[in-house]
Amino acid sequence: MTVRLIREIGDPVLRTPADPVRAFDKDLAALVRDLEDTVDHPGRAGVAATQIGVGLRVFSYNVDGVIGHMVNPVITERSEETQDDDEGCLSIPGLYAPTVRAMHCVAEGFDVRGEPLRIEGSGLLARCLQHEVDHLDGRLFVDRLTGEARKRVLRALRS
Repeated sequence: MTVRLIREIGDPVLRTPADPVRAFDKDLAALVRDLEDTVDHPGRAGVAATQIGVGLRVFSYNVDGVIGHMVNPVITERSEETQDDDEGCLSIPGLYAPTVRAMHCVAEGFDVRGEPLRIEGSGLLARCLQHEVDHLDGRLFVDRLTGEARKRVLRALRS
């Protein structure tokens, strides 16, 4: 079991869009194992490869006791209905803010062997899928905040 250290805000890898995976090989299998080991802890819903310093489009998730992964994910559907619950991030420890996300979404990509994979989710799973794909695009949840929530989080990050 390899639990990798989480990179924190300020690390440039978190703001750099990840490269697509091109080789479905033993190196990818090792990365996926590390991501799944890293997400397998209480309070962790997802970990993107960029959060462990790897610039590839891969993430793991741990929602409702189900641990999985996705390679080269793309959000292909988002519901018009939204959710506005508190969201946090392992790369920004201790900060939470109401973040608007689609209530339901679909992510499409591949599994570790290169087989097509489609994950459809609502609530926490939908939030997790959107959050992790944002990471792979170089975005953090704080980038989605507006108004007082954004001001509060930016003040906290400066202190």
